[in-house]
Amino acid sequence: MFYFLQTGLNNADSGSYLPVGIQVFIAVGLVAFLLFVTHMLGPKRKTSDKLQNFTSGIESHGDARHPMAIKYFLTAILFVLFDVEVIFFYPYAVNFKELGWSGFWAVLMFIGFFLCGFIYIIKKGALKWED
Repeated sequence: MFYFLQTGLNNADSGSYLPVGIQVFIAVGLVAFLLFVTHMLGPKRKTSDKLQNFTSGIESHGDARHPMAIKYFLTAILFVLFDVEVIFFYPYAVNFKELGWSGFWAVLMFIGFFLCGFIYIIKKGALKWED
């Protein structure tokens, strides 16, 4: 921004944003037009069946605020964490010849950190299902 203040803007620079502005205007106009048309052409009958929440054909029962075991969420988060870490092995597997010994030591260090985290999780009992 300071560069523009020092050099000054000329009209040729601001004119390059005209296509972007036109595209944004057309996109917003199209969305507004489609919302208006669907509101005008859509059905207007509000029955009790239509006002119910859609639950994929399963009858809703009970309260949604009942407690759930945190172990399900913890297992899912740990799976995502370790799954993403394993993805980082792919570039090494593709380029292991070009990386040489420095790449080997870097991956070995990564595996060490990976195993330290896994051992920590095991020692904390995060994967034990018994209460």
